[in-house]
Amino acid sequence: MPLPPSPWIAVLGAGPAGLMAAEAIAAQGGRALVFERMPSPARKFLMAGRGGLNLTHSEPMPGFRRHYGAAEPALSAALEAFPPAALMAWAEGLGQPLFTGSSGRVFPKAMKASPLLRAWLARLSAAGVEIRTRHDWLGFAAAGGLRFATPEGEVTATPDAVVLALGGASWPRLGADGSWTAALPDVPVAPLRPANMGFRIDWSAHLVERFAGTPLKRIALSFAGQTRRGEAMLTRDGIEGGAVYALAAPLREAIARDGSCLLELDLRPDLEAAELARRLAAPRRGQSLSAFLRKAVGLAPVGIALVQEALHAGAAQETLPALVKRMPLRLTGTQGLERAISSAGGILFNAVDPRFMLRARPGIFAAGEMLDWEAPTGGYLLQACFATGRAAGLGALDWLRESGQDQARNLPGSVPP
Repeated sequence: MPLPPSPWIAVLGAGPAGLMAAEAIAAQGGRALVFERMPSPARKFLMAGRGGLNLTHSEPMPGFRRHYGAAEPALSAALEAFPPAALMAWAEGLGQPLFTGSSGRVFPKAMKASPLLRAWLARLSAAGVEIRTRHDWLGFAAAGGLRFATPEGEVTATPDAVVLALGGASWPRLGADGSWTAALPDVPVAPLRPANMGFRIDWSAHLVERFAGTPLKRIALSFAGQTRRGEAMLTRDGIEGGAVYALAAPLREAIARDGSCLLELDLRPDLEAAELARRLAAPRRGQSLSAFLRKAVGLAPVGIALVQEALHAGAAQETLPALVKRMPLRLTGTQGLERAISSAGGILFNAVDPRFMLRARPGIFAAGEMLDWEAPTGGYLLQACFATGRAAGLGALDWLRESGQDQARNLPGSVPP
């Protein structure tokens, strides 16, 4: 198929960041052509929708931005230009009514991604955005332009500007495997590591057999002075879930530094420690420990099993209140990128300008998880992907206008010899 007439912008990656970049370009009258390595677009986005598609969060912006940690200053302008309210209006403009849950998380009422994605792809097509699937980016051609592997063989395209939105390295079977780092040897990249992932714990065989896959509801987890309420799930080799993901970054760094770390689990965060101790000081009157814990403090079977596991490991009976309120869980490792929800690391922010253009490669922009940021689940991940995609798309248009088409044509993305 022919390429668009000049000037045009290539967008590499058909996930939320790439599609939003293409939409921003088309909305300003630009021409965007999206290249996607997989047979269909937005596969990871669709996977996220299986859990309800948490699009964003209703938290006010000052608190919202803090969830990006050290990357907050670099992301603030993009988030302010496309905040949660704008993303919500965008989704509703695609015919997808939303609702805000009691936790502040925002979801489509359909509770899945497919209706929104279908409406979005239809709008992009009507705006003139073409998506070419099965185009695997191989890097830059020696004489400039972009090289792609396709089922028909290698092809080359020479756009006037490029938006890279190739994702991080989590869930590689869905398309993003981090292989793009090899194509940017002159761009500083922080190593891609798992984020929003589970952690390994050496459970007993008995606990695994009976409770692997069981949720821990209405709990709190604490580490390094931070406490997060929510839910988690026991797995065969450890623990995962929203409350875990909220602490994933400091836990990951502690394990990398020390080899392991202790995470504290509060099985009854809604019960004050003094009241819990009073209840557990009552006589058992012949009750088994399981029955006593269930009746006295309302522990679920999985919570009781965790207390018993700690006792079998050597904890004293007198420490029952502490085990319920501050049970130590030794984390010995992280789950890998193949199971992580997202990835940390990526192109360093000092390697891009405020529009997310690579300083080493004028006319080449980066967005989404390719950049060096991470955030917990809860809507913060998708919000930053959409916001940086939009910013990079608009940045590419601005650069073309500033440079002039002739100059842009001479900067197809290759590094001068």
